[in-house]
Amino acid sequence: MPRPEAVIFDIGNVLIEWQPERFYDSIMPRTEREAMFAGADLARMNALIDGGADFRETVYAWAERHPRWREAIRHWHDSWIRMATPAIPGAVALLRQLRRNGVPVFALTNFGVGSFAYAQTQYDFLTEFDRTYVSGRMRVLKPDPRIYEMVEEDCGIAPDRLLFTDDRSDNITAAATRGWQVHHFDGPEGWAARLVAEGLLTTGDIAS
Repeated sequence: MPRPEAVIFDIGNVLIEWQPERFYDSIMPRTEREAMFAGADLARMNALIDGGADFRETVYAWAERHPRWREAIRHWHDSWIRMATPAIPGAVALLRQLRRNGVPVFALTNFGVGSFAYAQTQYDFLTEFDRTYVSGRMRVLKPDPRIYEMVEEDCGIAPDRLLFTDDRSDNITAAATRGWQVHHFDGPEGWAARLVAEGLLTTGDIAS
């Protein structure tokens, strides 16, 4: 494969831990949290937000539809940062070292418009990408093939010269199908090794 011309990071569980279940387990019994996630289909609610729906309006409307968990569901907006924490320092360091080495670094993330804007005020590295592709703005979510096509059209880089990391295998598979180089993220160490193997970082970069 050719040497990558740009590196693309997912954000949730790559640069920032995204663990809403962990947050809710801290404020309610786990059995009740499991009942809420299943009964209120919070994954569907979050997908609407990631697809471009208004953050607060969507959460609050969803809460009214499920009065048993009204207050808890509102936390998805009101306590959102407690679900999207902490940052993953090793991955952030790799992002910044790539940029210091002159490698273009992009983000491709399923993220709401409002929640991403808020996250940027909490995590400065989210403002440091050369290009940022947010599903809520694009109105299409990974792993829909169209989102990868939109990235290609915007950046003008051939698919086989893009190197993409994501923690979800379905997102990785969809990118690989389009010819992207991919890495299934399972921690900063493996990702660092891949970047060294591709000649984008050196072992000295990793050690510094």
